[in-house]
Amino acid sequence: MTLLIIGGTGTLGRQIVRKALEDGFQVRCIVRNKRAAKFLQEWGAELVYGDLTIPETLPLTFQGVTAIIDTSTTRPKDDQKMIDIDWYGKLILIEMAKRVNIKRFIFFSIINADQYSNIALMQQKANIEKVLISSGVPYTIFKCAGFYQALISQYAIPILEGKSIWKTTESVGISYIDTQDAAKFCIKSLSLKTTENKSFSLGGPKAWDSEEIISLCEKLSGQIAEIKMIPLSLLDTLRQFTLFFEWTSQISRRLAFVQLLQDNRQFVISQEINSKIFKITPKELISLDSYLREYFEMMLVTLENLDVDAQNKQKDLII
Repeated sequence: MTLLIIGGTGTLGRQIVRKALEDGFQVRCIVRNKRAAKFLQEWGAELVYGDLTIPETLPLTFQGVTAIIDTSTTRPKDDQKMIDIDWYGKLILIEMAKRVNIKRFIFFSIINADQYSNIALMQQKANIEKVLISSGVPYTIFKCAGFYQALISQYAIPILEGKSIWKTTESVGISYIDTQDAAKFCIKSLSLKTTENKSFSLGGPKAWDSEEIISLCEKLSGQIAEIKMIPLSLLDTLRQFTLFFEWTSQISRRLAFVQLLQDNRQFVISQEINSKIFKITPKELISLDSYLREYFEMMLVTLENLDVDAQNKQKDLII
């Protein structure tokens, strides 16, 4: 079986490429920059040039393909680019999948995307879900709340660098998951008929709120976080205010995520269905504790080595 993977260089995509190759699949990745994706080729994947905004580059990439896995997501900085890639580009993928009789189209979306029409990225994800479901193409949709990897820049790095972490006065539990585990579910779904034409929410073994994550990072790093609190009511007011000004539209889009923080337990998933269908139990999933522990151990050793090198250089200068 040959898999066509879109977004293979991304945080999630590269884990899916790795897992697919480990399990014996032939993997083809659509890339715009082959040099940046060379590591995927070294792993054993085939690289083909393709651009979702240039439809004529895509037909050749579909030759001999059995299944498509789409992990690509545009960073919400440019509305037009988001529309071109996350809407028109995905529509083209689905249409081509229909024409060549793809056996499975796996799409990664966001939990509760259909409930937030004011957040452009979530709206695009929800709309593509609807199109894929009604297309007639056999599909599997995975909805994720967030990945462990994103927490590094949000919490771990600021704590290590002594920078402020902005925190709201309310905190919602979120079932983050490691991208390696998301890849396991994705690849396993290809061999399970029961996952065809179904949607699944993916999350780790435990839901975490921001206070718990900060506390864990402090414990593992041995440092105290500098936290700055900001009321949700103030953030919501700022969001409404920035809507009046075109130059602040990006700020408004970011603040729109405030609404997510007010929906308690909306992003906590049940593992029961996933355990029953995929036979992957919560105990087999990577915990946030172990993920962050490994990260901080690696970083603290690196920082210690850098400090030793700096001291040695200083001694050499004195001598």
